[in-house]
Amino acid sequence: QVQLVESGGGLVQNGGSLRLSCAASGRTFSTYDVGWFRQAPGKEREFVAFINWRGSTTYYADSVKGRFTISRDNAKNTVYLQMNSLKPEDTAGYYCAARVGGAFTSNHLEYNYWGQGTQVTVSS
Repeated sequence: QVQLVESGGGLVQNGGSLRLSCAASGRTFSTYDVGWFRQAPGKEREFVAFINWRGSTTYYADSVKGRFTISRDNAKNTVYLQMNSLKPEDTAGYYCAARVGGAFTSNHLEYNYWGQGTQVTVSS
């Protein structure tokens, strides 16, 4: 069982930066792949970024590539999402999710554990 808690969201101006954290409980967290997803009001949940259990493989949605960076520190049971050059269209609730390590997937239905989310609002 893994429990996830996101933090680091907030209000930022267009072009600003935020770093989200996803803190996990559970001794086996280092064996889990982690994804970040986001959901804006009235829209479907969408994939943002992925990092495998070792931290050796990452994937990004085209909309955030070059602006966002996902990383993890397994010693701290934490995954990060550094978000730079934020745009108003990045405004959403951001969620981290975990699944037992395997092939990359951007399908949120294939993730077993979810945090409660943290709100990111980018003003224009």
